[in-house]
Amino acid sequence: MALSRRLATGLGAVAATTLAAVAAAPLTVVAAPDPHHAAAARAAASWLADEFTDGVLPGPFNPEDWGLTIDGILALAATGVDPSTRQAATAQVAANVRAYNSYDHWGIEGFTDGGATAKLLYVASASSADPTDFGGYDLRAETLSLIAGADIDHQRGRITSATTPQTGPDPSNTFDQSFAVLGLTRSGGVPQDAVDFLIRQQCAVGGFRLYPDTANGPSPSCDDQPDATLDVDSTAMAVQALLSAAEDGAAGAAGAADAGADWLASQQHADGSFGGSGPTTGTNSNSTGLAGQALAAAGRDPEANEAAVALAALQLTAAGGGAAAAEAGAIAYNTDGLTAAVADGLADNDRDQWRRATAQALLGLAQVPLGRLGLDPPPTGQPTPTGTASPTASPTASPTATGSPTPTGTASPTPSATGTVPSETPSASPTSSAPVTPTPTTSSLGGLPTTGAAITSYVLLAVLLLGGGVGLLILGRRRAN
Repeated sequence: MALSRRLATGLGAVAATTLAAVAAAPLTVVAAPDPHHAAAARAAASWLADEFTDGVLPGPFNPEDWGLTIDGILALAATGVDPSTRQAATAQVAANVRAYNSYDHWGIEGFTDGGATAKLLYVASASSADPTDFGGYDLRAETLSLIAGADIDHQRGRITSATTPQTGPDPSNTFDQSFAVLGLTRSGGVPQDAVDFLIRQQCAVGGFRLYPDTANGPSPSCDDQPDATLDVDSTAMAVQALLSAAEDGAAGAAGAADAGADWLASQQHADGSFGGSGPTTGTNSNSTGLAGQALAAAGRDPEANEAAVALAALQLTAAGGGAAAAEAGAIAYNTDGLTAAVADGLADNDRDQWRRATAQALLGLAQVPLGRLGLDPPPTGQPTPTGTASPTASPTASPTATGSPTPTGTASPTPSATGTVPSETPSASPTSSAPVTPTPTTSSLGGLPTTGAAITSYVLLAVLLLGGGVGLLILGRRRAN
């Protein structure tokens, strides 16, 4: 009897410990997207893959745009489409790390873009590459070295850039901070200071501002800036970064992510679409893609599905693409762009906008969170839609028409007209920098849902309880005999 009591007590203690660990884990569940939306995402990725030349996506002025190329890599990773193109692009980006996160190629030494470095770290980590040796660079160490350690001007924990008199002030923003949190979380752990700085960019209503700086210098927090502009794109990025940090045990991250998701849901238009801020205020597929991805990551499935419907309405199909039917799969920035393409085809000078819009928009169709990219298998959905398998794109079936500023994911000023751009604004690609080695291919799980919480604890608990029950049964029978 004493032995059975000790066994029962021990098993009870272990089970209680396991239950406590399970209860402490974030339990946000990311449901699989609608099969038609998953198929639409794969069609979009297939179109984008065809836009690569020798592993590179071009920009409007250069034969290689590293930020856009990285966006394409992430899009292919999120859908599992064309691994060979993804591998070739990864190799190209890894060989050009400094062309992306510094001005070394323009003869301006001493500058390192903090946001670009953080995004490189994120993608290396999300693609199972070694973040301490990516293209010969230790991206984790570089990112940590750019996290402000001093409490000067409320900057502690901020991802900063190493600047020079020639390069001007630090351009880092909430997009960059989100990638720093994502990259550090996925490469070995994120300092609490970095998470705290990101949370300070959130106003009390739940939305995040884009820039921590004002005309008078840095403000301590979003609420301390009376005219803070809350931004859908920045909030979507921050929500995903904080969800990832919450899984890593960061204090305050889960609550801030939940409030951010609530604010995002409040900004959704009746047709499921979103707009950004500033020049991207109008309804557009870039903001809708990011917001939909973040809502899915936060478990807001109805809102995420509505965003996917709005995105599918902006997608060209063979049946409804008109003069642009040969471009089936591509996603327009807005209804103006869709209408023009259906009527007149896709002109060469329009392709840059379509590449940027498609790379980001399809994330809202695939609904694989940034925190899970490379960990969960991409959704497979139905066969790639080529006719009526996905919603037919027509000018009248899409979100309300707005102006069509070109999404400028790589439009930051550069030292020269021919230089590539090492940092981006959030109006286009969510992933402005980051070599991705091929995402490990995982067996297709079809429509099975993915989850942000590991199931290991549940399996362990089940084994313990089953084993304990069997053990007590055997001891009870022995005592009876």
